[in-house]
Amino acid sequence: MKRISHWIDGQVVEGTSGRSGVVWNPALGEQQATVDLASTAEVSHAVEVAKAALPGWRATGLSRRAEVMFRLRDLIDANKKELASRVSAEHGKVPSDALGEIARGLENVEYACGIAHLLKGGYSEQAATGVDVYNMRQPLGVVAGITPFNFPAMVPMWMFANALACGNTFILKPSEKDPSAAMFLAELLAQAGLPAGCFNVVHGDKEAVDALLAHAHGAAVSFVGSTPVARYIYETGTKAGKRVQALGGAKNHMLVLPDADLDMAADAAVSAAYGSAGERCMAISVVLAMDTVADELVAKISDRIGGIKVGPGTDPANAMGPLITGEHRDKVAGYVDGAADEGATVVVDGTTDLPAEGFFLNPSLIDHVKPGMASYD
Repeated sequence: MKRISHWIDGQVVEGTSGRSGVVWNPALGEQQATVDLASTAEVSHAVEVAKAALPGWRATGLSRRAEVMFRLRDLIDANKKELASRVSAEHGKVPSDALGEIARGLENVEYACGIAHLLKGGYSEQAATGVDVYNMRQPLGVVAGITPFNFPAMVPMWMFANALACGNTFILKPSEKDPSAAMFLAELLAQAGLPAGCFNVVHGDKEAVDALLAHAHGAAVSFVGSTPVARYIYETGTKAGKRVQALGGAKNHMLVLPDADLDMAADAAVSAAYGSAGERCMAISVVLAMDTVADELVAKISDRIGGIKVGPGTDPANAMGPLITGEHRDKVAGYVDGAADEGATVVVDGTTDLPAEGFFLNPSLIDHVKPGMASYD
């Protein structure tokens, strides 16, 4: 069985905690790897490595840091199909979706290539009588990113590209559900010339997260994930004196007014609701339509659902892959199964005619849903 370990000080480091997690192949419903789960001591070691690398990287000139970002940009672009295949194999999204997230992440690396301009300070002479004012931008120190399963390549690139370009050292705690993308990005950063210790990857669960939040040498934490966890990370991290940005999930509503182009609205709803199996922060889960157009819109969405081909990403004709785990599939299926008992109307039941293997659900559409129903809340 394949084992996925940590990346610390420029190399793969096997875990010593004795704990591991399962990495599934969601298209087959089979385990494809194990991932080491870091202990508090292992996280502390990674932080100390990043701290030791900080003085040298902070003192590195802006042109040299930008050079690393330019090389990284070219390496990611040259290896985007390989990176997309790793995302698809562990997350389940079809390769076109995986390539899309890599393109969005690459935009952040390209932005970081301009760091020499972005870090310019300022000076104002005689801001008041006899008073000059100046400002400068300096790195914070050791910073961490805690990223979600749904965008295992894009969200880390949101965080580490600019953090590293600004002179910080970085620790990434990716989702343990699909950790291979983070390891591949670590390899590309090393090939780009980033010094060892400046970028580290520790896999783990709540123990690893708590260790990052508590460590005295961590200056800042960035998080993307569910709202309850975002609240916990913000409260815990700020209590420890860290700068924290915590981005939680959302239940996005689409409002359709009577004068809307209903064909365009139906196309947008289908794309936003079912792309990447709905496992996106900006996925539309609720459509609110005015009474005069609601039934017609429901019919148009229902007609389009039949054209969405569901299956593994190995078939380029498929537009929607599986969900990340069997547990998540069963949770979503439960919303559909219980909708009628709560008074809703199941227009399209996605729990039938499923592939024999994997964590698949077909697109579902439920009408007459009200707050308080499980499928809404």
